[in-house]
Amino acid sequence: QVQLVESGGGLVQAGGSLRLSCAASGSIFSINSIGWYRQASGKQRELVAVFTSGGTTNYADSVKGRFTISRDNAKNTVFLQMNSLKPEDKGTYYCNLDHRGGYYSGSYYPRYNYWGQGTQVTVSS
Repeated sequence: QVQLVESGGGLVQAGGSLRLSCAASGSIFSINSIGWYRQASGKQRELVAVFTSGGTTNYADSVKGRFTISRDNAKNTVFLQMNSLKPEDKGTYYCNLDHRGGYYSGSYYPRYNYWGQGTQVTVSS
């Protein structure tokens, strides 16, 4: 089992910045990806920024140049620095860990997507 705890959301004016954190804990053996998704009211959840298993990063086109994903491997923490925020960035931001399936410590673990509880980001115009 994996736990993801997000923090750092809040209310900010357009053009402002926020930094989100996601602390991962539990039985983490091998991941396909870890990063951030968001969901605006009435819309589907969408990818914002993730680290892939190869160490590369993927960003949504809408946030490129404004958001930066980073991580502290020693603390199993992923960050999302959000600059130049726009009203359309408003939504609930979720941390996601896509755990690779396989045998670890003598037991089989199926592939599983873990989600945090979400943190709200509101951007006023």
